[in-house]
Amino acid sequence: MNKLSIRAIIPLFFVAFLSITNAYSQNENDKINTLIAQKKAFNKTNKNIIVFKIQIYNGNETQAYAIKRSFEADFPEYRTKIKYDNPEFKIRFGNFRTRLEADRALNIIKEKYAGAIVLEDKI
Repeated sequence: MNKLSIRAIIPLFFVAFLSITNAYSQNENDKINTLIAQKKAFNKTNKNIIVFKIQIYNGNETQAYAIKRSFEADFPEYRTKIKYDNPEFKIRFGNFRTRLEADRALNIIKEKYAGAIVLEDKI
């Protein structure tokens, strides 16, 4: 082969290689976009969102209602719920989106309610 034909073959090789690579990457982008669309559709139908709640008490019913009133007087910005989980009553509040938000609130709450803990919950 002479130098002229080699000079013509090399650029053609690179053009063919680049077009194959480009077609492959577009195919992968289409797959990724399809997966993102499927995930969005799944999230719309399945509303199991993980949130973080703070539990300030678990024990008997009488004490639970007393602590609930006391807590709501001390921290009126939070709405508490009493949940009966056999054999104990639990007082929880908050639907924090991240663990960091819950921990920030926990630091303030722990000054008066030392036994408070952060729990993960699905809503």
